[in-house]
Amino acid sequence: MTLTVKRINRLCLLTCAPFIGLAIWLLAANMSLTLPDSAFPQLALTQANVPEGAMKLTEGLDQAKQTALGTTKTLKKSIALYQETASSMDAIETIAAAQAGKPYRIYDRRITLKLGAPAQQIESGNIRAQLFAIHAEHFNGYALKVKLKTPDAMKMVLGQDKNGGAETTLSAARRYGAIAGVNAGGFADQGGKRYPLSTTVMNGSYLNGFEPSFKDLFFVGLNDKLELIGGKYASKAQLDSEKPRFGASFVPVLLQGGRLQPIPLKWQTSPLRAPRTVIANYKDDQLLFLVADGYSEKGGSGATLQEMQLLLQRYGAIDGYNLDGGGSSTLVFGGRIVNHPSDGQARAVPTHFLFFE
Repeated sequence: MTLTVKRINRLCLLTCAPFIGLAIWLLAANMSLTLPDSAFPQLALTQANVPEGAMKLTEGLDQAKQTALGTTKTLKKSIALYQETASSMDAIETIAAAQAGKPYRIYDRRITLKLGAPAQQIESGNIRAQLFAIHAEHFNGYALKVKLKTPDAMKMVLGQDKNGGAETTLSAARRYGAIAGVNAGGFADQGGKRYPLSTTVMNGSYLNGFEPSFKDLFFVGLNDKLELIGGKYASKAQLDSEKPRFGASFVPVLLQGGRLQPIPLKWQTSPLRAPRTVIANYKDDQLLFLVADGYSEKGGSGATLQEMQLLLQRYGAIDGYNLDGGGSSTLVFGGRIVNHPSDGQARAVPTHFLFFE
């Protein structure tokens, strides 16, 4: 048994001797042994099998992700700030609009109170038209206050839509579907036809050419900004400079810049009293029409021109012009004639101011 163990020991020694010798030689030679990455399977998967460029790309993507997250946070803050600012600006705009409209509302309330309470009112996106009753010492009548909101709110038309034609203001209003209408300029009869007096403008064009103002004639109408223009014009260039859209002529001028204008002696007494139609404006460009009733045009009923002047001034008008009167005076509102034409019925005239809802 002992012999067998000794033999086994000798066999092991002989077997291990070469390796022991190699180890001693390596130590004596100061050499190191490096194992390949394959000796470490986990490391081989994470590094040795991934190219260097891919590793750099991965690092770049990680950095981009962090940058994107930071940018997203910044954008969210910017959007929140923008929304807050926009909300504040909307509030400021609303307040500013309300404040901007406040002077207009105050002014409109003041001039409306002078006229009294409206008997009727029509309002739309195009227009606001208010009808008032007038009860003066010597006559009764009506006032029409108009705020034009768009260029489509008002136009001047010819009787039967032709030069020389004539029709009642009610007929013209019905034909055009107008909510209101007032007779316009004077006229002259010739050859069985009724022609507008002197300078007349339709849709920006002169109907019968330009005629310089003479004696007491004037021109009155609206320009392309819906502003009332009027007065005496010595040349076509002078009137053209005001860019008239439409307008008509008659006599005389009653009010300019809020100041009473001298009434020519002839028109103070011929006739003394009569039905009257007057056009005027306010400083905010609203229009005012006054129509005075009278049972004839012979001088015994209706209003004097001085009385119409005083009414315009009392109502706060700026400029005022006398339109054709007598039996021509007609005010249409809501599809009916509201005044009482002195002929007993409406007179056919060549020009009409019409208003549209």
